[in-house]
Amino acid sequence: MLVLSRQRDETIIIGDDIEITIVDIRGEKVRLGINAPPHIPVHRKEVYEAIKREKQAAKDARGKEGIDTKVKSLADRKPHEGQTGAQYSSGEYSTNQRNY
Repeated sequence: MLVLSRQRDETIIIGDDIEITIVDIRGEKVRLGINAPPHIPVHRKEVYEAIKREKQAAKDARGKEGIDTKVKSLADRKPHEGQTGAQYSSGEYSTNQRNY
């Protein structure tokens, strides 16, 4: 980690497009002003972590929803003509195999 010392109204540049300015210092708190391009998100760490958790929960829900849909579609399938339910569900018959 790079550690820099700055005083009020001094700026740190990151890359070509990000500026961090010390706006105010009050006791234990430092207020920062951040200029960054709109395509670069800037969040406090606790907000960023909450966003990540929400995105992961949404992704997990979509994945579970997809699995539930697949399971339901398999459960709703009917045996082909000539198959019994047991043969169909056990995978004894397949549309890709021919039993002679």
